[in-house]
Amino acid sequence: MKSPGAEQWVPHDGGMKKLRAQLPNCRGCELWKDAEQAVAGEGPVRSRMMLVGETPGDHEDKEGHVFVGPAGHLLDKALVEAGIDRSDVYLTNAVKHFRFERQGKRRIHKTPSASQITACHPWLTRELEIVKPALVVVMGSVAAKALLGPSFRVTQQRGERLELPGGQAAVATVHPSAVVRSDEFRRDFARFVDDLRTAVELLG
Repeated sequence: MKSPGAEQWVPHDGGMKKLRAQLPNCRGCELWKDAEQAVAGEGPVRSRMMLVGETPGDHEDKEGHVFVGPAGHLLDKALVEAGIDRSDVYLTNAVKHFRFERQGKRRIHKTPSASQITACHPWLTRELEIVKPALVVVMGSVAAKALLGPSFRVTQQRGERLELPGGQAAVATVHPSAVVRSDEFRRDFARFVDDLRTAVELLG
């Protein structure tokens, strides 16, 4: 069955407070049925930098906050290394509900489908309209598909200056969860930090 998409639930007036209040009502795709809650973006509404990840994980779904699990802890360390204060940036995900499959008592992350990414996109579009960041850090393939199109390859264009359809400057990098799982952790963490430093340089 085709997802109706989030458009009808996204308020097109008012600010972030209204957007956050409406998010729990969203039935734009089927992910709301199994997730604990929709997880809204967080950070100053007038941040110059916005970081966009994939989807809430198990910890985020339970706690209701973005980037509070293992990937979030790694992101915190990388932000410090790159000279970025987490409290200065707006953090969000391309998809607002956790997608998973059960293995015993565990909930194992599943990558959102193309239709789920599309269905949730109006929320991300409205966040961009409200925050108006000067630069967007696109983390991982799901965020890249949402913001840069299905043919974009993070591995080929990471760390480069890009431009989103809305005109914002952007830098693509891997998702921090990929660094957490890496067999070459030191190398990949250093590359991730380098991409964040590039974002800082582009902001000026």
